[in-house]
Amino acid sequence: MDDVDIELDELELVAAAAGYHYYNCIARQPSRGSTLKGSGFLSELLSADNDVCREMLRMDKHVFHKLCNILRERAMLRDTAGVMIEEQLAIFLNIVGHNERNRVIQERYQHSGETISRHFNNVLRALKSLSREFLQLPPVSTPLQILESNRFYPYFEDCIGVIDGMRIPAHVPAKDQSRFRNRKGNLTQNVLAACTLDLQFIFVYPGWEGSATDSRVLRAVLDDPDQNFPPIPEGKYYLVDTGYVNMNGFIAPFPGIRYHLPEYRGANLLPRNANELFNHRHASLRNAIQKSFDVLKTRFPILKLAPQYAFHTQRDIVIAACVIHNHIRREDKSDWLFKDIEGRYVEELPDLDDNPDPHLAFQVQEQSASALRDSITAAMWNDFINKWDEW
Repeated sequence: MDDVDIELDELELVAAAAGYHYYNCIARQPSRGSTLKGSGFLSELLSADNDVCREMLRMDKHVFHKLCNILRERAMLRDTAGVMIEEQLAIFLNIVGHNERNRVIQERYQHSGETISRHFNNVLRALKSLSREFLQLPPVSTPLQILESNRFYPYFEDCIGVIDGMRIPAHVPAKDQSRFRNRKGNLTQNVLAACTLDLQFIFVYPGWEGSATDSRVLRAVLDDPDQNFPPIPEGKYYLVDTGYVNMNGFIAPFPGIRYHLPEYRGANLLPRNANELFNHRHASLRNAIQKSFDVLKTRFPILKLAPQYAFHTQRDIVIAACVIHNHIRREDKSDWLFKDIEGRYVEELPDLDDNPDPHLAFQVQEQSASALRDSITAAMWNDFINKWDEW
């Protein structure tokens, strides 16, 4: 890694101490006084209860073992002298799941800095190579989240997912910082992501400058066949927020109409017209992408900071995190982070960066997309005023 010789700052020391306190004084039962390191540390970790494994490896044991088996069976990683695939993956997860530095991992697993870096990069490449398989294809049929709700079906029966941008702190050279500085003045990369309503990622495109608008990034992806954005089936569409424009395959809310869920609370609970009703239900469904982002960043705190890696490594970490996210979602529907987010998420107010490009909007606005949105809105409002109890 590029930062092997960089000293831990005070915050990192506190975080590392807290992690060791949790593991040694709280989570480890019954052998609290154990001083095992290296392979002994991992063996004890994998024999402990699931709470300890979740804290250290960010997933339950059976999910961890399944991912190791996939990497082993497909020869994406191999066991080396003294370092099994399980330990290689654990090293990677300790870094991205706790933002721990190379020196902390050296002490824990009793390997040199070069060995830690090599295994980190090997696992990163292996997970990235799984992305085309593990990123979920958009559904061909109506998602259950829509079918099972009178609020969404049949109005959004052709919705296949949600798209939004996620800004992640970035570490970039001084010469590039003006391009990566967003409107809040922070250095970020803009990550375009699409997800299903079941919170699995469909497509991830990291690495855009933080100054780039969401609509510009989406247009660049759609215009470049090499990005392999999954084809949108005829008549289907993604939901997008006010940072995008309404066009074929992408349905945005009505502009200038209250949209975000907190705006419908208290005295403003009920929608006052058809466009407000559409926007509220649109926002309720679109929350899937914000839930996915929330789970992703909670599981992998490295995404909340600007790690001192080369920029291509920062991009690849985002992809690898999304691959693991999808693997966990498929293998463990009762995963604690997914369970925690369901039913409690409250959407934040819009990011200052989520502003559409008016020139782009003028170029791509299509009457057919507006007609579809209008027809959904009319049907929804007609049913709503006749069935108040649906609200």
